[in-house]
Amino acid sequence: MSNKVYIETYGCQMNLADTEVVMGILKSKGYELTKKIDAADVVFVNTCSVRDNAEQRIHGRLGNIGTLKQKNPNLVIGVLGCMAERLRDELITKKKMVDIVVGPDEYRKLPELINNAVAGEKGIGVKLSRTETYEDIEPYREEGLAAWISVMRGCDKFCTYCVVPFTRGRERSSKLESVVEEVKRLSERGFREVTLLGQNVNSYSDGENDFSDLLEACAKVDNKLRIRFMTSHPQDLSDKLLHTISEYSNICNYIHLPVQAGSDRVLKEMNRTYTIEHYLGIIERARKIIKGVTFSTDIISGFPTETEEEHKMTLDVMAKVRYDGAFMFKYSPREGTRAFKMEDDIPEDVKSRRLTEIIDQQLQIAYEINQKLIGTEDVVLIESLSKKSDQFYSGRTDTNKIVILPIGNNVEIGDLVKVKIHKGTSATLFGDFVEIVDAYKR
Repeated sequence: MSNKVYIETYGCQMNLADTEVVMGILKSKGYELTKKIDAADVVFVNTCSVRDNAEQRIHGRLGNIGTLKQKNPNLVIGVLGCMAERLRDELITKKKMVDIVVGPDEYRKLPELINNAVAGEKGIGVKLSRTETYEDIEPYREEGLAAWISVMRGCDKFCTYCVVPFTRGRERSSKLESVVEEVKRLSERGFREVTLLGQNVNSYSDGENDFSDLLEACAKVDNKLRIRFMTSHPQDLSDKLLHTISEYSNICNYIHLPVQAGSDRVLKEMNRTYTIEHYLGIIERARKIIKGVTFSTDIISGFPTETEEEHKMTLDVMAKVRYDGAFMFKYSPREGTRAFKMEDDIPEDVKSRRLTEIIDQQLQIAYEINQKLIGTEDVVLIESLSKKSDQFYSGRTDTNKIVILPIGNNVEIGDLVKVKIHKGTSATLFGDFVEIVDAYKR
C-alpha cells in the first residue's frame, strides 16, 4: 500500500481544519503523514475556489507537482476541497492533471479512492451532503497552541458572488456536546487557543442550542483557553451573542464582520440581506456592550454596476467604523454563481484603482488606531519566535493584533504576558515585557 501522504493547504481556516480531518481519517487507516513531498506516495492539494487568482495559483502548483510523476510514475495526485466539485472534469478528464478529486463532504472515501488510484483507476467523490459534519472524526493535530474546530459546514445565504453554497453545500451544525468535548481534549493537551469556524457561525443551530450557547459552553471549559470565532454574517449577529462575548474574559473581544460594500443597492445586488444602517447599528451596540471590542471586515471592490459614488460610500463606511483590519479584493466572477450572469462591467484598471484607495485608507486607519495604543498595556499570548528575528517573540492580543517583544524574562512560547506598547505600524505592535499573567481579564 502507498502509505506516505503529503498535503498542501490553500485558502481559509476552514480548509486548514478540513486538512486536519483528512489527516485524522487517513491516520486511522494506517497512513503515514510526511512533510517532504519527495518522500510521498500520495500528494493532496486542498484547494480554495473563492477567488479566481486562488484557482490559478493551484493550477500552477498542480503543474509543478505533476513533474514528480516523471520520477515516480506510481505517485497518486489528488485535489481536495472547493475546487474539486467545480473543476472535476477539467482536472481528471481534460487536462489529466490528477488521479483523485474529492469534495469537502466525501473525505471518508479517501482511503478507498487511494487504493483504487494505486490500481490505476481515477477516483471522484464530489457529492454534497445535508448531514455530514465529521463530528465523530478526531482531527489529527500536531502539538501546538492554536486549533480550529469546524462547528458547522456549508452556507444557506447564497450571496450572488459566492461559490461556497455550491462547493460546500447547505448549512448543518455539529452537536454542542461534541464540540465541547473536542475543546476539552484540546485544553487537556495544552492548547491555549481555539477558533470556532463556520461560513456563518451566527446561524449555528443543533436544534436545541444557538451559537451564543455554544460559545458560552466552550468558554466555560477552561478560563485559560482563549476562544475565537469566525465568520459572522451581519443579518444573524444577535445581541445575545454580544452579551455572551462581554461576559467571558476568555472569549476574544474581536469580531470579523464582513460588510462587502457601502451601498445598500450594491448589497442588494450581492444578496447580502442587510442595510448599512443595520450594519452600523450592530457596530454601535457591540461597542456599548463589549469593552474594547475591535472589528475586521471583508470588502469587494468593483462589483458589477458599482458606481464611483457607491465606491465612495464604501470608503465612508470604513471611515465611520474604523476597522482594525480588512481583507480587501477586486471582484472576480465565479462560474455557477448568480453574479456570473451579470456583466462584469467595471474595467480592470478602475477596479484596481478603487481597491488601491480602499487599501490605502485602511492602512492609514489601522496605523492611527495603533498609534493610540502606544503607552497602553495589554495581555498577549506568546505564539512563536518572530519571523524576522529569533531575538524576539511574536504574540497576539485577544483583539487579534500581532505584538513583537524581546525574548527573555523567563517568558516561553505559550505564556500569557502583559506587555506595554511602545511602537506601532499599521500591521504590528511592538512592546516591552511587564509581567507574566495567569488569566484573561477585561
